[in-house]
Amino acid sequence: MKLEQQVSQADLPCMPVLFVGHGSPLNAIEGSEFSRAWAELGQSLPRPKAVLCISAHWQTLGTWITAMPQPRTIHDFYGFPQALFDFAYPASGCPALAAKIQTAMPLIQLDRGWGLDHGSWSVLCHMFPNADIPVLQLSLDRGLSPRQHYQLGQALRWLRAEGVLIVGSGNIVHNLQAVIWRDTAHDWAVAFAERVKQLIAEPDHQALVRYPEIAGSTLAIPTDEHFLPLLYILGLQDETEEAKFWTDKTTLGAISMLSVQFG
Repeated sequence: MKLEQQVSQADLPCMPVLFVGHGSPLNAIEGSEFSRAWAELGQSLPRPKAVLCISAHWQTLGTWITAMPQPRTIHDFYGFPQALFDFAYPASGCPALAAKIQTAMPLIQLDRGWGLDHGSWSVLCHMFPNADIPVLQLSLDRGLSPRQHYQLGQALRWLRAEGVLIVGSGNIVHNLQAVIWRDTAHDWAVAFAERVKQLIAEPDHQALVRYPEIAGSTLAIPTDEHFLPLLYILGLQDETEEAKFWTDKTTLGAISMLSVQFG
């Protein structure tokens, strides 16, 4: 399956797709407005057969998908309370689904060494607290252009018909150098998040693929790994689907928690 392959409307499924602003790992263990919203969202969704998460925190050469039966919980951070390091999200993997995806899309390689990083489990532990739905992760290939990431999202659309919930996890604004440890935000961070929200709602995918051209992008996304998962979710959107926004807030100075659902 080529990146540029388009999926016909007849192939489009009913399973929603999500981009979630995951923010601080502490959201996993602390009751917050964000974790409560994720729990409510999980209750509103149709039950998926599996979850495929595209996290900002797994960057690779080539595109990889986890293919182990029991992915480990990865604590990819430092300086947080011990309770966060002790937390585990024991969802199973699904090697059969990973193999099916790899067969359909040979550019995707099977990985048996990664697991679930906090971009995945800090959100899923609230959406699906029983950890009873298989979870796979898809990596971000450093060698792809933004347009190729978007096209790979388009090429994954067939999974929606298979009952797979695809979740992009990152942050539309993510500048750790400008973080302020309180519930406030820089004006430029709020303005960039608002502009991106407007472009999602229009929708103007081409402007979002060309995100370095959006005013304020240098400050808002000095590195792009937290923005790229959004491009996959935009690629998965059917033209008939309107955006539904969640947790529309910029906090900690320069972290946008804006989340969006299609379908």
